[in-house]
Amino acid sequence: MVVCPATAANDSIKEEEFECKDQLIIDIPLALEPPRWPECCIYRVPKRLREVKHMAYTPRLVSIGPFHHCMRKELKDMEIQKLRYLRDFCCRTRKSIEDLTCIIERNEVRIRHSYSENFLLSSKEFVNMILLDAIFILELFWRKSETVQVHKKDYILSQPYMERGIRYDLLLLENQIPFFVLEELYRGDQQNEVLLTKKDSLLKLSCRFFRDLYDDEQPEPKIGEVKHFTDLVRCFFPPPKPKPKESKRNIKQLYTATKLAEAGLKFRPASGRSLLEIQFLENECLEIFPCLNLSWLLACLPCLKSTCLSTRMQRFLEIPLLRVDDKTEGLFRNLMALEQCHYPFETYICDYIVLLDDLITSKADVRLLVDKKIIVNELGSNVAVTDLFNKLGHEIESNGIFYLDLSKGLNGYYENSWNRLVATLTSVYFQDFWRGTATLVGIIVLGLTLWNFARLLRK
Repeated sequence: MVVCPATAANDSIKEEEFECKDQLIIDIPLALEPPRWPECCIYRVPKRLREVKHMAYTPRLVSIGPFHHCMRKELKDMEIQKLRYLRDFCCRTRKSIEDLTCIIERNEVRIRHSYSENFLLSSKEFVNMILLDAIFILELFWRKSETVQVHKKDYILSQPYMERGIRYDLLLLENQIPFFVLEELYRGDQQNEVLLTKKDSLLKLSCRFFRDLYDDEQPEPKIGEVKHFTDLVRCFFPPPKPKPKESKRNIKQLYTATKLAEAGLKFRPASGRSLLEIQFLENECLEIFPCLNLSWLLACLPCLKSTCLSTRMQRFLEIPLLRVDDKTEGLFRNLMALEQCHYPFETYICDYIVLLDDLITSKADVRLLVDKKIIVNELGSNVAVTDLFNKLGHEIESNGIFYLDLSKGLNGYYENSWNRLVATLTSVYFQDFWRGTATLVGIIVLGLTLWNFARLLRK
């Protein structure tokens, strides 16, 4: 049988195409990312966020979980302390390492599924790592809850700077183990009488350990089910109420704090609220009759500020107190990273930061908020606080829905020409009692002069 060269060539091409397709079918699944399991809640921080501030997501004293396991020499010193904690934990609770290891082994698959990546660790190495890290946390929390005598003997708690540094490391998104693992070990599989007789739950111990992360004036947070410590700390800052129904942010950028103040808006701190509950107190009477804005009179007569005129004839923006220190940036960056990865449609922390970024664009804005006792600046420089909030929002995707009504109200207030006019008159002619008195006297004299002039014209 004679085969046509052209036919042979076509058959060869078809075979190559089939092999190519077959190769693609084989290789494509290997190139895909590992499957995202329903239990997944601990993530590697996205590269776009890490490039903005690498150290904000990296532990400095203690490594927890697989992401930073045996990655840095500086973290190896704490591994010795983990072994000491494990020994003391077993002696105190009378539990053997084998019993504790069994708890981790039967949950190994679920623990591995809690991470966004697959790790090339053997089962034994993975179980030992999780056990050592989990017991370290439990023993640390127990010692923190005990008397001062325990603190004095403890290597970590006897040094406040180290305790604070470890508290910061334990809230990092990449430095987590699932909370259910800690609870399993804490309960001791319903057989550990020493732990079960303790009154406080693990959740209460955890809240107590991270208590310094929110201000004393804020209400006690209501904590439900948590996935890990980053998720727990996010629960310390509940979203504004009520929850919005809109899905997109469709307003332009908010005016700055100094611009709003120049338009006559008053700023004051709010107490007894969550950090994120910022409220614009509108006044229906002033909306209908803007001429009733008596901020000029209150500026002239400070004694009237304690009366009902102060609240009824002015408009206020109430912002809960925010303490800014060297840990603030890392705290918010990790909470925002969690929202970007796990709560993309409930980004209320991101929305809060974007709102502050809109309000603060210069050191004058920070100075205003510091003077109004809304921001406590522990960084020492208004420029540092300005840079902090201007950079926190980089590479962040926020819905903006949690402050949509607030932003619309503030923009509408500033764009009202009457509000700006009254604010200008107040700052120029009624700034204080003496200037206001001189202005009133001048108006009276001018009125009398015009009246006399008009009377002369009639004659």
